[in-house]
Amino acid sequence: MVQRVRKAVLPVAGLGTRFLPATKVIPKEMITVIDKPVVQYAVEEARAAGIEEFIFVTADGKESIAMHFQPHLVLERSLEEKGKTTELNAVRNANLPPGKAHFVKQHDPLGLGHAVWCAMQLVGNEPFAVMLPDDMVLSKTPCMRQLIEAHAKVGGHVVAVEDVPREHTNRYGILDVLEDDGKIAKAKGLVEKPAPDKAPSTLAIIGRYVIDPSVFPELDKHTKGAGNEIQLTDALNRTIEKVPFHGLRFEGRRYDCGTHLGFVEANVAFGLANPAMSDKLRVIVQKLLDMK
Repeated sequence: MVQRVRKAVLPVAGLGTRFLPATKVIPKEMITVIDKPVVQYAVEEARAAGIEEFIFVTADGKESIAMHFQPHLVLERSLEEKGKTTELNAVRNANLPPGKAHFVKQHDPLGLGHAVWCAMQLVGNEPFAVMLPDDMVLSKTPCMRQLIEAHAKVGGHVVAVEDVPREHTNRYGILDVLEDDGKIAKAKGLVEKPAPDKAPSTLAIIGRYVIDPSVFPELDKHTKGAGNEIQLTDALNRTIEKVPFHGLRFEGRRYDCGTHLGFVEANVAFGLANPAMSDKLRVIVQKLLDMK
């Protein structure tokens, strides 16, 4: 029987240099899409998938992330006294239960594999999720729930994947596919950011993973790969002979909030998906498109 996924690792230590000067004092994960920080969307997606514990791999200057998920008693009391129930519920819904949010610092920016390694002691010997908040997924069924349901069937490592243009393979970890039924692809290997003419496929990993703990002994070697960083895909690749590796073509649309255009697109898409503003937003977007 496949062990249930209870914990999620959220690497949030990046400096967010693409969004300077906004990220000079505000963590990039705290920049909002509509009315919630990007990182809150990831946490909500995880909670909807049954995740119970959250491990944030953070860095100096990112203390506001921890504060966001803790109760703000003065604010809550003020909202309650003023009868602002909607706002009060929004604030309280962001809180994580005591003992369920953990914060560990990644002191050196040595790559995603290193960030996951930093969470090793808190994860322990059980399968776990990894979620990159920059990748937001708008879907009927939360993307992480889709992954966890697939993991319950196939075990091992399961990652969210999507087909990308061949000229973009050098931006992603790419699957070397062994079998593919159109929904789930079994991989015989992975390649981190291959050149388009060297890529074994165009099936790219996005920022959602369910990972078997067998990856930790490989990460513990601190072997550096592409970009002189400790790559998570390299460590996963070295475990494929021990545990199966599958890529799930998830239902939904991914928005890369790590880029300016992706961030703007996410705001529009999530706004259009919000019944409270979708009609008015469509009118605004159309007016902008009609402008000369």
